[in-house]
Amino acid sequence: MSVEEQIKEHLAGLEESKRSEIEEIQRIALRVSPGCQVWFDNGKDSEGKTVANPTIGYGFFTIRYANGTTKDFFQIGLSANATGISVYILGLKDKTYLARTFGEQLGKAKVTGYCIRFKKLKDIDLEVLEAAIKFGFENPDV
Repeated sequence: MSVEEQIKEHLAGLEESKRSEIEEIQRIALRVSPGCQVWFDNGKDSEGKTVANPTIGYGFFTIRYANGTTKDFFQIGLSANATGISVYILGLKDKTYLARTFGEQLGKAKVTGYCIRFKKLKDIDLEVLEAAIKFGFENPDV
């Protein structure tokens, strides 16, 4: 099954309100970085056990681990969860940057080292979310 088919199937399984909000954030990510690589992680490990929520990813960067190994991964992740939606901005070295730069302006969101979590899009400022996503695409390793 192609990545697009996996995403379509995943979205079809979400409740309508969450699906439409995820689709809106998808439009933002693709507007910010048109033509970027799109990923889908079903949240299952190699044995088929669910270990995380399914995540739609955008962009590309290589994670470099301390032991010298590397892994290719997406820069921006989007995941529906039991309490709302999480937007992941991966590859940031400074784990305080998102909260310091975008946290207060976002609205009703919890911002951690690489995650912006909120219940509904109406709770946050979409222009600020778009700015954070744009920053994530343009500034990995900050």
